[in-house]
Amino acid sequence: MRKLVRRLFGAIVALLSFTGLPYAVYLLLVKVWNPHGSPADKRPAEPEVSIVLPTYNEERIIENKLHDILSLDYPMEKVEVVIVDSSDDETREIIRNFFTDRQYPELTLLEEDERRGLAPALNDAYAAAENEMVVKTDCDSEVAADALREAAANLADPDIGAVTGRNVDVLGGSNVEEGYRNVQATIQTLESHLDSTFIFHGPFSAFENDEIVQIDPNSIADDTELALKIRKNGKRVVFDPDVRYKEASHSAFSKRRTQKDRRAMGLIRLLLQQQDMLGNYGLYGGVVLPFNWWFMLISPLLLASTIGLLTLLGVLVAGPLGLTVPAGVGVFTLLGSRERLGLLQSVYAVFDTQVSLLFAAVKLVRGGGSAVWDIDEELRDVYE
Repeated sequence: MRKLVRRLFGAIVALLSFTGLPYAVYLLLVKVWNPHGSPADKRPAEPEVSIVLPTYNEERIIENKLHDILSLDYPMEKVEVVIVDSSDDETREIIRNFFTDRQYPELTLLEEDERRGLAPALNDAYAAAENEMVVKTDCDSEVAADALREAAANLADPDIGAVTGRNVDVLGGSNVEEGYRNVQATIQTLESHLDSTFIFHGPFSAFENDEIVQIDPNSIADDTELALKIRKNGKRVVFDPDVRYKEASHSAFSKRRTQKDRRAMGLIRLLLQQQDMLGNYGLYGGVVLPFNWWFMLISPLLLASTIGLLTLLGVLVAGPLGLTVPAGVGVFTLLGSRERLGLLQSVYAVFDTQVSLLFAAVKLVRGGGSAVWDIDEELRDVYE
């Protein structure tokens, strides 16, 4: 019995050490290097811009979003708005009325008779976009007034093919999501200075038009997939914290699960599809992608295994009292979801993401991951 307990304890220590090693390396790099801002050689630039906006039944919020675009600190005569719409409500009528008697920005409205999913719609919108810089944004997000200028300054560097930004305020007040986004911003800044970042964000991503390629029609990580393919073709794709936006997010634990699990499924599927990039493309394939593989595919399994072994060890040592281990995890989750962990809240934010990644992997194995999803009316309430 003692020998089994020692072996279990040794296995748990080894698992925890093994799980945490890549994180320790990244934290050490951040501490020693302390990278800040974008790595691009940013220069003032004012290219013509195509803003791509996919819409589906956005009648409640579309006018707010269009006013958001008009409020950008950029000459509207240099802007076209490319909207690809598959709505069956009043979204199109509102769009047409909004642009009536407006000379600028120009409107290109692509009307779909049926809803095919986001990726096919974006492929059509990108093909229709005519300007040098193409920006993709979402209806339920707010973009900082200087976002176009900051993005253009990044793309003025000939080595940069795409840039994404930072969620500086989570609409809806989810401190859990905000805590994770702060951690993510640190990671993405480091990745960008190493070579390129992996994750691109739907509320604001900007691309050189000449670098845009078709994405998988079944993709549910469309922005990240496009950025990854641009990196694969030779240009760097970076994160700039000065490119700012706000995005709606749920505070409730169950609601956040659905939102985060879907994103996680898209990223996991993309990593598996592009596994040939591992070890190639400079530090992107040598460091950045392996870390994301670890974080999204390996670490969640190791964490679940560790909790399982800890529970088994507790039962062997203390009998039924050993069930305090999963009970403790449950209490940690409950307090974290209610944002009552104080200094440990950022730890919970990462744990929460690991849970989403584990759930997402299971859903993918079971055949989940449709490119079409239902509109979340509660998020529309948050945005309004």
